[in-house]
Order: sequence, then structure tokens, then C-alpha cells
Amino acid sequence: MSVASTVVASPTIAHLVGNTPVHRISVPFTPAERGFWAKLEGANPGGIKDRAALHIIERARMRGELTPGAMIVESTSGTFGLGLALAAITHGHPLTVVSDPGMEAIVERLLTAYGARVETVTAPHPDGGWQRARLDRVRELLSVHPGAYCPSQYDNPDNVDAYAALAGELINQIGRIDVLVCSVGTGGHSAGIAKVLRRLYPDMRLIGVDSIGSTVFGQPARPRLMRGLGSSIHPRNVAHRWFDEVHWVAPHEAVWASRTLAATHYTTGGWSVGAVTVVAAWYARTLAVGTRVVAVFPDGPARYYTSVFDDAYCAAHDLLDRPPGDEPDEIEHPGEAEVTHWTRCTRVVSR
Repeated sequence: MSVASTVVASPTIAHLVGNTPVHRISVPFTPAERGFWAKLEGANPGGIKDRAALHIIERARMRGELTPGAMIVESTSGTFGLGLALAAITHGHPLTVVSDPGMEAIVERLLTAYGARVETVTAPHPDGGWQRARLDRVRELLSVHPGAYCPSQYDNPDNVDAYAALAGELINQIGRIDVLVCSVGTGGHSAGIAKVLRRLYPDMRLIGVDSIGSTVFGQPARPRLMRGLGSSIHPRNVAHRWFDEVHWVAPHEAVWASRTLAATHYTTGGWSVGAVTVVAAWYARTLAVGTRVVAVFPDGPARYYTSVFDDAYCAAHDLLDRPPGDEPDEIEHPGEAEVTHWTRCTRVVSR
């Protein structure tokens, strides 16, 4: 099967992206004879969104939407910004990133070191939270910088197509995949990987992992502690019809999983990694032996040293020593109840 690869102009940098390893995760999350495969996207220089940033910028240049030397302006909480910095260096564009006070200091400093200009909005939008406030500022910047280009990661279909290469890597590394577990924010990697894999494995189940307080799958939007998954807006790239079910995970459950991964597998990451581990491990424990469960780990641990891996931060937010239950709670419809901890729903809706 032929799977499209990300097209980039400068292999001197771009060759660092992709061909990431997989790692088997088992005890203590599952019995020794069971486990799941983790795709370690933290092996990319900036994380999983390096793939999307490079692909989106290359496509925009090919179509003439982004002219040589023009400014790139985008809203991001961090990982996509790092990918855009890589793409901006690769293709010679100035970059302005609009973020909010929740961006980790290490990410902001790295972006600045990579030559990006970082703008921080100071107040959340009353309805759309920090994401809406950031997007409003992006629109203002585009209006005063003629020719500037916004990748629009939440709605751009190129964000989805960017992950065809990742799907191809999984086919080569794992073969048949029965269950794919993905965190969901913009919806890009879950849709892009599933789009390819279901051509080969039409019965593959796609499981979305969301944050409590996120509105992506029909829960009310609330302030969220976790970054990188969930949303207070409704990204058009989320392919709701493709998901078989959704699980919401709370910050303390993700912290427990990320820290346990570090202590037992020397493989870990932040909020998204912890959340998908909670869910993927449950499927690996409860489905028939031999079921191939794959989880995508979007990044590594470095940017979370002041949150997930900071004892003082976790203690202040009551996140320590609170593992998830053995089973998720279940609701029949996302509108049935507002969830506050690990909860499963087999009816997937957008709002």
C-alpha cells in the first residue's frame, strides 16, 4: 500500500521528523501477558505536530497561499508552535505565535530561541475561553499584516492529511491494528491516522480521549488544567462520525499514568500521554488476548517539568497519589451528566 509522505523543501532539518519508534507498555498497567503499543511521537524534535506544521506550510506554499518570506501567524498552546518554528526555519518565514498564560515557560523560551515572536493574550473570551481569545488576536494580526498566512490548525484539512505517513509507519511496525486510541484536540492526528488505517482494517475501532471540561464531544466547556487535548471551541477537523466511543480523563488520572510510565517504562509524556495510557491500558486488560491496541503518545515529558512532574504544582492542585479506578464510569449520552473523572460513552456527538 502506498502512503503519502510529508513533502518538505529542506531535508537538512525535515529529515528529523517521522519514523518514530513504538514501545510495548505492559505491567503495571496490564498483566504481563497483555499490553499495548505506544507510538512515541516525542521522538520528533518538537512532538507530533511537527508533521502537521511541515505539511501544512509546504502545501500552502505550493498553492501560493503562503508567498516566499511572508509571515506565518497562528494560535497554539505550544506543540504546534514548535512545529511551526521548525517549518518557518526550513522555508524561511517569520513566525508569530499567539498563546496565553498557560503556555509553559520552556516552550515560550524555545520558540523565542527558534526565532519566533510570541504574543500572549491576557484574558479569556467569555464564551470561547483562551482559544477564542487567541484566535481573535490572530485575526487582528492578519488584518494589519497583508500577505500573512494562518495555518488554521483547527479547521485546515491539510492537518488531517499530514498524518498519512504516521499511519504508514504503524502499518510497517505493527501490522494489523484492532483498536487505535488517540487524544483529541484539533482532531488532526486521530482523523488522519484512522483515514488510512481503516482502508486496510475496516473493523478497527477508533477511541477518542478527551479532557474533562472540554466541549469537543458534547460536554460543557470549563476551565481546563490539562493542555494539548480538549478544546473550548469546536474544531472542524474532529471527525466525530469515525469515533466508536469517547473517554474523558481527569488531570489527576493523567498525572498518575504519566508518572507511573516514567518509573516503569522510561517512556512518558505530559497530559495527553497520561490520558491515553489510562484508556489504552483498560482496553488491553479487558479485550480478548491478542487484540492489538495502539496508542499515540503525542510528545515527551520535557515541557511538563513545571506541571505533571512538579510535586509542588501537583500537590497544589490535588493531583498526587490519585490513580484512576479499575473501570471507567459510563454514561449513555454526553449530555446526561457533566463528568469529573474517567468516564466512557459509546454515543459520540459533537455538542
